[in-house]
Amino acid sequence: MAELSEFRLHPGDAAPDFSLPGVDGKTYRLADYASDPFVLVTFWCNHCPYVQGWEGRMIELGRRYGPKGVRIFLISSNDYRAYPEDRFESMVRRAKEKGYPFPYLQDESQQVARAYGALVTPHPMLFDRDRKLIFQGRIDNDHQHPERATQHYLERALDQALRGEPVLPAELPVAGCTVKWRD
Repeated sequence: MAELSEFRLHPGDAAPDFSLPGVDGKTYRLADYASDPFVLVTFWCNHCPYVQGWEGRMIELGRRYGPKGVRIFLISSNDYRAYPEDRFESMVRRAKEKGYPFPYLQDESQQVARAYGALVTPHPMLFDRDRKLIFQGRIDNDHQHPERATQHYLERALDQALRGEPVLPAELPVAGCTVKWRD
C-alpha cells in the first residue's frame, strides 16, 4: 500500500499534459479533451493481480461514467522489457479481449508516470474541468472479491464530482503492484 505522504500530486494540483500512443493506433493528448468536464487518469498494466481483480469493475465504471462526461484513460508505464506481459502488443490484445470502453495508452518513457507520481497499478486520479486533482485512491476496498466490497471509493468520487459536490475523501492510500521502473 502506498501512503498519502508518498503522493506527488495532491488535491488542487494540475494534471500534467501528455501525448501517448493508444492501443487503437491513435495518439492521445490530454489538451485535446479540454471540453470534457472530468478526466480520470488511471495507471494500469496487464500483469498485476490487483489490476486484474479490479478490471471488470473499471470496465463497468467506464461504460457507466463515460457517457456522463468522464473521460477515462488507462496508462501503462511499466518496464515491459522486464515484464513482457505489459508489452504494447499484449496491451492491444487485452483491451480488445476485455472490450475496454476507454483508451489504453503506453508510457514507454515513463515520463508521464513520473510527472503524475504514479506509485502502483492501479492508481486512479480524477481531475475536474480545470484539470485540478480532486481525487486519488483505490477503486474500492476489495480487489479480489467484488461482492465483498463495501466501500466504492472511485464510484463515490465520480458521483460527488458529477453532482458538483466536494469529493470526500479526496485522497486515500493506493493499493496495488508498484510501478515497474526501468533501472
